[in-house]
Amino acid sequence: MKSGLPLKMAIFRFLTIVFILYFSPEIAQGSQFSSSIETTEKSMLQTYIVHVKQLERSTTAQQENLESWHRSFLPVATATSDNQERLVYSYKNVISGFAARLTEEEVRAMENMDGFISASPEKMLPLLTTHSPDFLGLHQEMGFWKESNFGKGVIIGVLDSGVLPSHPSFSGEGIPPPPAKWKGSCEFMASECNNKLIGARSFNVGAKATKGVTAEPPLDDDGHGTHTASTAAGAFVKNADVLGNAKGTAVGMAPYAHLAIYKVCFGPDCPESDVIAGLDAAVEDGVDVISISLGDPAVPFFQDNIAVGSFAAMQKGIFVSCSAGNSGPFNTTLSNEAPWILTVGASSIDRTIKAAAKLGNGEQFDGETLFQPSDFPATQLPLVYAGMNGKPESAVCGEGSLKNIDVKGKVVLCDRGGGIARIDKGTEVKNAGGAAMILVNQESDGFSTLADAHVLPATHVSYAAGLKIKAYINSTATPTAAILFKGTVIGNPLSPAITSFSSRGPSFASPGILKPDIIGPGVSILAAWPFPLDNNINSKSTFNIISGTSMSCPHLSGIAALLKSSHPDWSPAAIKSAIMTTADLLNVGGKPIVDERLLPADIFATGAGHVNPSRANDPGLVYDIEPDDYIPYLCGLGYTDTEVGILAHRSIKCSEESSIPEGELNYPSFSVALGPPQTFTRTVTNVGEAYSSYTVTAIVPQGVDVSVNPDKLYFSKVNQKLTYSVTFSHNSSSGKSSKFAQGYLKWVSGKHSVGSPISIMFK
Repeated sequence: MKSGLPLKMAIFRFLTIVFILYFSPEIAQGSQFSSSIETTEKSMLQTYIVHVKQLERSTTAQQENLESWHRSFLPVATATSDNQERLVYSYKNVISGFAARLTEEEVRAMENMDGFISASPEKMLPLLTTHSPDFLGLHQEMGFWKESNFGKGVIIGVLDSGVLPSHPSFSGEGIPPPPAKWKGSCEFMASECNNKLIGARSFNVGAKATKGVTAEPPLDDDGHGTHTASTAAGAFVKNADVLGNAKGTAVGMAPYAHLAIYKVCFGPDCPESDVIAGLDAAVEDGVDVISISLGDPAVPFFQDNIAVGSFAAMQKGIFVSCSAGNSGPFNTTLSNEAPWILTVGASSIDRTIKAAAKLGNGEQFDGETLFQPSDFPATQLPLVYAGMNGKPESAVCGEGSLKNIDVKGKVVLCDRGGGIARIDKGTEVKNAGGAAMILVNQESDGFSTLADAHVLPATHVSYAAGLKIKAYINSTATPTAAILFKGTVIGNPLSPAITSFSSRGPSFASPGILKPDIIGPGVSILAAWPFPLDNNINSKSTFNIISGTSMSCPHLSGIAALLKSSHPDWSPAAIKSAIMTTADLLNVGGKPIVDERLLPADIFATGAGHVNPSRANDPGLVYDIEPDDYIPYLCGLGYTDTEVGILAHRSIKCSEESSIPEGELNYPSFSVALGPPQTFTRTVTNVGEAYSSYTVTAIVPQGVDVSVNPDKLYFSKVNQKLTYSVTFSHNSSSGKSSKFAQGYLKWVSGKHSVGSPISIMFK
């Protein structure tokens, strides 16, 4: 849901309009109608996120109490017909402000109060493995996994839909108690939390106000939270599989790390007030890493409360990893773009759960499905395209759309998309009597297919395959097809590949920062699940395979925990730099990473590249950023003192700061809007050998000259810092073929290669 209107308000507003139109149709002809609706809207309660100035230490005793300070902004008469508490949350750590149930008129009156900064209706933020550790080079008996103690002693806070505490992925066996700094609590029975699952809390006051949610423990009734938590830090669980496929040992990225769960999502949407409350608690409780697999389209950072809260977390040394979003493959579709957040896109792993569609003419097209029943015969059945009647809703197999189409006992071809979930399409086919389904990609999805737990025999094939299957259907009066199940196949040389749904840059809020930062496994990921899969085969599996940047985010959260365990003195920016500058640019076949079209992916899809955990543990150099270094950057974005203050959590005067352009932030990548020549400086910190030297090399973007000064760096001690400058200018002789160009800059020593992607936008 992208609207800030709570569901109750939207329904009430609709019923009010219907009532007026039905009983007083003449009102709709004049200004009285619009006046009535406007008055109704202004007097209706909804949840607002309110930013106020921070308390000064010298304030009165009454105002020393933070909640009293926040309540002082509320209307004097706050009683409602149902005696609803107006103050939803009083935040202590991540924003200076509170959440409250207010009318538009009350907010307007509040704007005149001393200390008020801003208020906006809360948004609903949508929720955006047996093989992925091995695919990432993490091996139990050797290498980085063992060197990092599997994340021992690090606390990962997961903001999501809760957790199933009894799942074996959350066993505390062999894990030491949490560090003494841990201040959190467990709202389950004491026996359900342990040294793995050290905390679990539910924040549902916002959901109760807007969605009618009742008080409940942080139990996962959705599946998403259990899956993401176990992906980040699930324990080793042998003999895991999903419907007989993807067999192996399930384990998260940081299997010895501690987990703190903050339930902030109730259904597919997560009330913003609850999300901020979860962030606030995670910072208070003492987590080291925060994993957030949710988000909304980009807005300026001071209006993005995940960005505001994450800034406060970063100031306290907490690493924040967030999903890039699932709105690809289109450009400028990112969520969570702030440079102090690790923004994670999604890629495939080299495992597929294959099933082929074999046509009556002998052609065969490989696809994917998780549900592969052994008793379904591989015989030819009549084949029909659901869109043969010309109706768009039938083509996408929407609910009830196949009632007048003869699909009984047939293989039904359904188009992907139309706002209909992939599994729901199979449900419609099954309910209409179909025997099997071929799910065909839209053109924008290209070759990106997914392994889903379909409710009937099915295969999900590419757009190119779909065109050929439709051509075959039109070529004969009696088209037929069979579904051939091929099971789990490992070794795709095109992996990792960018999946179509992964959101792309350039950044909307800050085009001078290249986003996403990194890509990681997010396609067909196996992880813990709180209940058996509903596919009518009586499965007792407690694992599931699902896809999304919601899956890639916890992979990187867990990897950040490993790095934190291995390098406890590294800042969040240093950890991010290590991840980005050591990323892979090639797939397992040794060729450039491709996108959903099987063409080389651009850096608006890949960011710095695909995460390589072992190399990130020894990056050689890092680009570090102190919290205060972001202030000149934020002033340089043109934000007002008040807007920067919302993020900085203190009073800021940009006139007294040395404002810098975006490209001057000490970021591990370059994003340049090139008109006249531009020069940017970077400072690198030596975290490798004391005596080391680096030489610069570059893959120069087409139409650009790149000059680096100096072109060699000599270090004589660990943690030594050196600065270099890069000048970008037009190269008129080579010209430019498009609006964008990309390249790469590397500092290379005898042991390390420290890479930074370059994005050029020609003005």
